[in-house]
Amino acid sequence: MTEPTTAPLRARDRARAELMSELLAAARAHLESEGSAALSLRAVARDLGMASSAVYRYVPSRDALLTLLIIEAYDAVGQVAEDAAADARHSGPAQTWLAVARAVRRWALDQPYSFELIYGTPVRGYQAPQDTVPAALRLWGVIVGLLLEAFQEGVLDPTGPAFDPTGRMTPEVYAFAGWADPATVPVEVARVATRSPTLFTSLVGAISTELFGHLHRVAADPALLFDVTIATSAAGVGLRISLD
Repeated sequence: MTEPTTAPLRARDRARAELMSELLAAARAHLESEGSAALSLRAVARDLGMASSAVYRYVPSRDALLTLLIIEAYDAVGQVAEDAAADARHSGPAQTWLAVARAVRRWALDQPYSFELIYGTPVRGYQAPQDTVPAALRLWGVIVGLLLEAFQEGVLDPTGPAFDPTGRMTPEVYAFAGWADPATVPVEVARVATRSPTLFTSLVGAISTELFGHLHRVAADPALLFDVTIATSAAGVGLRISLD
């Protein structure tokens, strides 16, 4: 008795998934041609040959569509970082970070509009929901994981200043790193967590500087200069990258 009802449901699910895939593809095309601020559900519906009222049954608003694209981009760069870290895991934390940074740069150069959507100027009036957080944390997970690995292996040797980490990071950061109570985190581990934004900001900053044309007539070889930037910032955190 159940098969006649479940089979059509599965067919409807497949049809919905296919339409959502087409919808996101059309939205990505508009993102590339017009930018995130100009993204319009009506324009996406027109590309798909649908009435705008029909599209609203799948995506309730422009902001909901932006959220889907943002999650997709965060997941994509997170997957790139995780794959690169896994492939280079026998190279040690420092060289693994260089491999991750290079992989993220390649992704950004190949998908500049996705990079700009998540790491560029925020879309005015758009407030990212909590739905975006798990995907956004994937790259951070790689960064924190590599720093903790280096610390545990005794190869983290920061050149930056010693400091009291109290009050510098939110409790959520420590929970993410495995400590539910910030008061129980050893000082040196807290310093590791507090230095993690250095790797993130240097990575995003180096890519943004190149992607948005600020190295024009500065970098003879952008890829080689990128490596120096990543290695220099990593050295301050305590990861000694070899560029030989």
